This record gives sequence, structure tokens and C-alpha cells, in this order.
Amino acid sequence: MTVGAQSVTARLVSLVTAAIVLALFAFGGAFNASAQAGYKLGTGDKIKVTVFGEEDASGEYEVDATGAISVRLLGRVQAKGLTVADIEQTLIEQFKGRGYFRNPRISIELINLRPFYILGEVEKRGSYPYVTGLTVAQAVAIANGYTYRASRSRITIQRAGQKEEPATEDTAVYPGDIVRVPERFF
Repeated sequence: MTVGAQSVTARLVSLVTAAIVLALFAFGGAFNASAQAGYKLGTGDKIKVTVFGEEDASGEYEVDATGAISVRLLGRVQAKGLTVADIEQTLIEQFKGRGYFRNPRISIELINLRPFYILGEVEKRGSYPYVTGLTVAQAVAIANGYTYRASRSRITIQRAGQKEEPATEDTAVYPGDIVRVPERFF
């Protein structure tokens, strides 16, 4: 292949990758309510807490490395491993228990989820923003595709706190997951 043809091919791959990423964000970027229900918060997730009628108590909070959020009026509140409903109930109890509000009405929204990671034989290894409905194949596309040495049959995925397990291109990827694409044997 000539240098000009390689350049055109590289640009075409970049455009196709960009189109896939845009489509993922356009059609699956919002983390819907049904997905939020069972989602457990982890380090790097960002939530928006709205205490109705009390703007001073509302705000956006990021789960820090210790698994806590620093909530106005309450201070540090443990959030890691809790669902949105769990943290909502915890905040209601703490606002009531400390005498700040009699019957606080609280709404919590996930606004930024922790990234996923892709390592090994992909063109651009690293961390990427999570997109709802993400699969291994889409994660590889976001990372600009496989290298020529990639083994598509030995991909693994590691979920938070678990061992690596075999994955296919159809395997779902969740926030915080680590996808590994090993080198193939010739």
C-alpha cells in the first residue's frame, strides 16, 4: 500500500470511529432511570443532589477515593457501594436526624459515571467515558480498533473487585470495567 493510500485509510478509520462514538453518545449517552435503580456508586461517579425548597443543601458531589461524598451541612457521607435509592434514603435520614429539615424531599441524579478502561492490543489504550449499553466491540471501536496483533478470541474483562473473566465482542461493559485485549500467538 502506498503512503497516500495509508493516509486515506487512516483518515477513514478515524471518521468511522468518530461516527460510532457520536452514535453511542446520541442514542445511549444518558444513563436511564431503570439502569440507575441497580447501579452502585463508585469512586469517580458524580451525582446531583436536589433538596426541594433548600438550594443551600443541594449540589453536585463526586465520590472520592475513600468512597464518600462531602455534602453541604452534613459533611462526609459514605456513598461507595450504595444505589441511588440507598444514598437518597441515607441523606433523608441524616438531614432529619441532625434536625436540619423535618421532612426533606430529595432527588438524586447520576450525572457522570466512572470511566471504563481498555488495555492491550488496541490502537489507543486508556480510559474512556462510559456510554449506556456499551459492549466490548463498541469499546474497541472507541479505542480506534484492534492492532494487527490482537487476539479477538482471548479478550477478558475485569469488573470491580472481581477476577478477570473471558469476554466476547458482545459482552456488556460497565463503568469501572477493565477490558484486556491480549496479543495473539502466530
